[in-house]
Amino acid sequence: MSVTGPKWLEDAIFYQIYPQSFQDSDGDGIGDFQGICERLDYIAQLGCNAVWMNPCFVSPFGDAGYDVADYYQAAPRYGTNEDLIRLFEEVHRRGMHILLDLVPGHTSWEHPWFRESAKAEKNPFTDRYIWTDSIWEEPQGLASLRGISDRDGSCGVNFFTHQPALNYGYFSPDPGKKWQQSMDAPGPRATLEEMKNVMRFWLSRGCDGFRVDMAGSLVKMDPEGRGTIRLWQNVREFLDREFPQAAMISEWGEPDKSLQGGFHMDFLLHFGPSHYNDLFRCPEPFFSSRGRGDARAFVEKYKESYEKSQRKGLICIPSGNHDMDRLARYLNGEEEKAAFAFLLSMPGAPFIYYGDELGMRYVEGLTSVEGGYSRTGSRSPMQWDGGQNAGFSNAPADRLYIPLDPDPNRPTAEAAMGDGQSLWAEIRRQIRVRQAHEALRSRGEIAFLQDGGEGQPLAYVRSGGGERILVILNPADRETSFPCGETLKEELYVLGGKARAREGVIHVPPRSAGWYLL
Repeated sequence: MSVTGPKWLEDAIFYQIYPQSFQDSDGDGIGDFQGICERLDYIAQLGCNAVWMNPCFVSPFGDAGYDVADYYQAAPRYGTNEDLIRLFEEVHRRGMHILLDLVPGHTSWEHPWFRESAKAEKNPFTDRYIWTDSIWEEPQGLASLRGISDRDGSCGVNFFTHQPALNYGYFSPDPGKKWQQSMDAPGPRATLEEMKNVMRFWLSRGCDGFRVDMAGSLVKMDPEGRGTIRLWQNVREFLDREFPQAAMISEWGEPDKSLQGGFHMDFLLHFGPSHYNDLFRCPEPFFSSRGRGDARAFVEKYKESYEKSQRKGLICIPSGNHDMDRLARYLNGEEEKAAFAFLLSMPGAPFIYYGDELGMRYVEGLTSVEGGYSRTGSRSPMQWDGGQNAGFSNAPADRLYIPLDPDPNRPTAEAAMGDGQSLWAEIRRQIRVRQAHEALRSRGEIAFLQDGGEGQPLAYVRSGGGERILVILNPADRETSFPCGETLKEELYVLGGKARAREGVIHVPPRSAGWYLL
């Protein structure tokens, strides 16, 4: 399936907003829609032109909103549906776009659909979730809820116990297990149609599309993803008819499958085979100046995915997100600048997690909040200035959703924006150069020259719009070189010293990054 996507995706640079922690406008210690509206100019000033916002619907918040209890209503703690629509309008007024987070795989066990599904008597929601026929049988491959209602059977769950799995059917149902319904059975078809209704509801109110949570997990017993691809192709047909400009980005981690399913871009997962965190989050990250990291496994897997997805390169690489440790837990400020020189020179739309542009730190030792557990330290309030609660909220400190970084020297947006050498300023420079050159944007092609083996640089050529640009990244604290017959005509961006080409060899300074026109 060939999907080109909306034009604005081609130069999109996303800023991820975790609404609980971004800006509190009403003093209750939790961020909200009005607070986001007040900070949109900051996002635009950094250079980002698109927003992805984590789930913001009614929820008991056992998993930070990924446990949805009503897809059609904004969570009151953030505001009303009208407030959310006004946020859409404020985003658009600035020439920006916004994606909501769609969670199609499961709901909260407090969702009215689930309460109806759990009843013994048959009703329209009986097959909305995956239930076995007997309380003594668990659904294969899933954990389950058991003994919670009069209905006989165990209900499959995704992730946390309180997240029952929605029923999209089984790709190859076992004939001996009647409860394993086919994708074309009435229950799974009704689930899919209702999820289209959810998408229709928000797209018609101004949302520009969705980032889809765990998009590859919907159809069960589908190891090659063929059923799930077919399901998303069905969604693509619906969108092409009714909302052809709606952007769809998948959290799948297999771009060859997600792009075939009709998504425009695929999120690179931080777990599984991607080796993404070999670069940023491991005992010896590639971007550490110690120079002991190794990017080869990442490059090999990236190239494999790039070829499988027909060299479209629409693989989104985030700086981080709500599920990962902060970059600053593993890299210092100068190392982070080099890491962003990578993130902002790769194909696909970059995603900047709120606060990563400041070098916000992982807050150690926090008690889990809303199912965050070890992730909670990456979800602390945005640090705006040196005022009360770092400008996040005027609530008493003990009422904040998550405690602030207690370090009095914590980085703030106010300080970073006033310092021409800050990480924020460096990222802003990188964004400006990226946006000025088609070869560096989402659809520019990539060819690797050096794979970042231990102590070696990572180098690749981006091409598009009649330009070829060589990116060289050497985060190590020592000079290196590699054979290359290219002529470096012009430096477009340099961090830490310029590379030099002499007699077929490029010499690269230590702790450096550069983008060079060929």
